[in-house]
Amino acid sequence: MKFKHLLALIPLGLLALQADAGEVRAAVAANFSVPVQKIAEQFQADTGHTVKLSFGSTGKFYSQIKSGAPFDVLLAADDTTPAKMAREGLGEGASQFTYAIGKLVLWSRKPGYVDAKGEVLKGAFAKLAIANPKLAPYGLAAQEAMEKLGLWTSVQDRLVMGESISQTMQFADTGNADMAFIALSQTVKDGKTIDGSQWLVPAALYNPIRQDAIVLAGAQDKAAAEAFMKYMKSAKAVAVIKAFGYELP
Repeated sequence: MKFKHLLALIPLGLLALQADAGEVRAAVAANFSVPVQKIAEQFQADTGHTVKLSFGSTGKFYSQIKSGAPFDVLLAADDTTPAKMAREGLGEGASQFTYAIGKLVLWSRKPGYVDAKGEVLKGAFAKLAIANPKLAPYGLAAQEAMEKLGLWTSVQDRLVMGESISQTMQFADTGNADMAFIALSQTVKDGKTIDGSQWLVPAALYNPIRQDAIVLAGAQDKAAAEAFMKYMKSAKAVAVIKAFGYELP
């Protein structure tokens, strides 16, 4: 069969998608790594655009982008970093929006270790992992919570700090820490809570974790980047976001 005959068998709509397809280079806060992979798959299937995902701490991404790192969009773990980038000309302010509101949990891989009120923090544990408050908003939220509980000073010599929220969870998951303050989304897998024990930290103990997205000024494919931002607000994306325990504005 000749090549032109093969082309005739391909739907015109699919050919159009392939012809217009672009690539979105997305810098994504570590806590949102699993949800965004699912959303990116749906986005690609629905639009033909692909998404190249990179995960890490919001603070590190800010430094990298300021130094010229080639990203098109940032999905941060806070709202202050995208706003700062817009003020500095690194991002397009009009594109900024809150895609999720995160929740903080104290988690241990040991069943029954973390109690329903977080009283374990007042006990004789060996190590507590948190993300670096200077780099990761969830780490800052953990610090705020412990300060309000009057425990921040007493845990200083038992803290293990991760560069990102994913590394922080690894400390607890591998036994290098007894427990860790992480994102609620990290304790959800296939719609179910993972093994271990956890305390959902009351929202009153920390400032709201509003996670904002922004199109970056250096985006190479603005059309694809803007399409991805629009898709993040779609019913399909919102369903995924809510399934991982996030709230929406």
